[in-house]
Amino acid sequence: MDKTGGNVARISLYPSSDEITLGLRPLLHPLFKAHQRGISEFTFANIRLFRGTHNYRLSRLSNDTLVITGADAEGPFFMLPFDLPPEDSLASLFKDAAYMKCADEATAALMTRLGYRAVEDRANFDYLYLRSDQAELAGRRFHKKKNLVNAFLAAYSCEAKPLIEANVKDALRLLDMWLAEHGAPGDYEAAKEALVNMEALSLCGGIFYVNGEAAAFILGEELGPDVFVIHFEKGVGDYHGLLQYANHRFAEMLPAKYVYINREQDLADAGLRHSKESYRPAGFVKKFRVFPDRPDAA
Repeated sequence: MDKTGGNVARISLYPSSDEITLGLRPLLHPLFKAHQRGISEFTFANIRLFRGTHNYRLSRLSNDTLVITGADAEGPFFMLPFDLPPEDSLASLFKDAAYMKCADEATAALMTRLGYRAVEDRANFDYLYLRSDQAELAGRRFHKKKNLVNAFLAAYSCEAKPLIEANVKDALRLLDMWLAEHGAPGDYEAAKEALVNMEALSLCGGIFYVNGEAAAFILGEELGPDVFVIHFEKGVGDYHGLLQYANHRFAEMLPAKYVYINREQDLADAGLRHSKESYRPAGFVKKFRVFPDRPDAA
């Protein structure tokens, strides 16, 4: 038994692997909390909800270090959210994977000293915002956002509520409307599962009504003692300023203990990058990809 009370020994020994099931939460959630690096991917909810998107699986290495494997368009990868294993285990992982994903700065520096090659993964940097900035929208830096919010409030009757079991049905209907408006599914399945399993995954958020109808919701979780990460942000209808209002109100609703809001990455999407930068980030959570030191690794 490990110190969290979870049974690490029941996880399949690499290269065998296990599905990321809800039943793994009692083991993995405390480990993510104990090894918090500020990286948005490193929560149980995230790896559970996006297991299909990234083909996440869980394995145990010979010294009982847990590894998450996956595969994207760039090829197979692995992540080590808790600890680094012995060098022979690292070598085995790199034989099967193209790269290591989501290494933080300290891990990237250590891997470099071990002879590996670490590269900044700008498309996956998490955007960090001061909650107080988003709640107050004070000063010239936020003048345009403040004007949008004020115009929105002047045009519509608005109500903000915590997203709880009582209004999850409203959020699910809104999500279906979002899918109909956008056509492409995007993260629809992950968002739907998140809403259905909010309590089991310790997720919370806000839902925003316009003229009595649910028009937007935000859903996330505590990432650290002073950080709240937003995993999903959805809005429907032709309401100019809706998402600006939702982000502003949600920042007001969050407890003051959250100094920062993490709004995840832009995935190198130009429009998404412009939108995230327009909210004036206070900084980034840098992530690195780590490659074996060979010419074809990139």
